[in-house]
Amino acid sequence: MPQRVALHTRLKPGKEAEYESVHAVIPPELDTALREAGVRSWRIWRDGRDLFHVVEVDDYAAMRNALRDHAANIPWQARMAELLEVEDDYSGTDSGISLVWELP
Repeated sequence: MPQRVALHTRLKPGKEAEYESVHAVIPPELDTALREAGVRSWRIWRDGRDLFHVVEVDDYAAMRNALRDHAANIPWQARMAELLEVEDDYSGTDSGISLVWELP
């Protein structure tokens, strides 16, 4: 059964339109890398500068390990670092936002 992981990131001021433009079509090699790393879906919502992600993935920690040094992810993360307040270099043990409640 896949994991569902919620994430929160925040854009630098004035980067909203650029972020959406960059995400209109992600590079095919990044799409392939994400799928090979076990990502089943990744959705992003934006409220002003706040971004809310929901990732469905086989194993979130393994996905991050697989992508940390992946040739398709390194330039993508460098590009995201230009747009986000806090860069994710995949070096930490991020586990997403804790689930507080869910309607069963």
